[in-house]
Amino acid sequence: MKKPRLGFVGLGWIGRNRLEAVVQADVAEVSALQDVSEAAVNEARKLAPQAFVSASFAELLQQDLDGIVIATPNRFHAEQAIASLDRGLAVFCQKPLGRTASESRNIVEAAQRSSRLLGVDLSYRNIPAMQMVSWLVETGALGKVFAVDAVFHNAYGPDKPWFYDFSLAGGGCVLDLGVHLLDLALEPLDLPQLAHVHSSLYAHGQLLAKGSEHVEDYGVAQIDTVDQTTINLSCSWNLHAGRDAKIELTFYGAGGGASLRNVNGSFYDFVAERFHGTETETLNATADSDRQWGGLATLEWIDQLANGAGFDPQAERLVRVAELIDQIYGRS
Repeated sequence: MKKPRLGFVGLGWIGRNRLEAVVQADVAEVSALQDVSEAAVNEARKLAPQAFVSASFAELLQQDLDGIVIATPNRFHAEQAIASLDRGLAVFCQKPLGRTASESRNIVEAAQRSSRLLGVDLSYRNIPAMQMVSWLVETGALGKVFAVDAVFHNAYGPDKPWFYDFSLAGGGCVLDLGVHLLDLALEPLDLPQLAHVHSSLYAHGQLLAKGSEHVEDYGVAQIDTVDQTTINLSCSWNLHAGRDAKIELTFYGAGGGASLRNVNGSFYDFVAERFHGTETETLNATADSDRQWGGLATLEWIDQLANGAGFDPQAERLVRVAELIDQIYGRS
């Protein structure tokens, strides 16, 4: 099987991490690199010294490639993804796919128009512990799920200034962390239709007005579905959380409960648990602790690309999640 030829744009920490996963797995040819930071390019070249360094994104698109991996600030996702797809290249994009549902929809439509594979780095889907929990929900093992608690507190917050610039980021912790939680909560429930969304967003402890163009660092939302399931979302940056991170996604059903949670504040170690009344059953023998799981979604996309996969209609679900995030922000 011929290895796909890939270009990488955006070579900060996340971009380099995904590049390193690809290089270590030896599943693709890293053909081209591009970033506005010379220092970032130099670090990436240590991983892929044979790659051509493009002076601009336009030049990157001129290379002989099969796909593009995008890890640039959110502001550039839509224009870079659409330009790549319109050129006939598959795209793997960092989350969020777009800053708004409109941007996300335009990207998905470009993928459909070009019949090219579109992937998004919703990496928590690939954690084995999360897959165990999703299976319990999807198979009905928990009975009718009527409540979901979704929490992601990152006590550090992003270390790049662009995350706090609304024009570049498009939102704060809800867009950065909430997109993971909502994807993980809604997918095993088969993306139910929504009945009502109520949210409150804060910046530095101050309540923001709906539609504000300030970047929030704390957000909560109650999401009610038409089939009578309530999803309680809570996420934050720089919260006094007492640990590096608190990540937890719990499904409560008429026949039991199941939860994914991080261990000892870790961003990498996760445990899956099943609840029976007052009893807790641990589902994975040891906490998932493979720090390479962040690259698994990238490798899955490459495998699909190598096997000739084109546009997947499931990509339209990305727009549904983006529409919900717009509602949380009061954009619709």
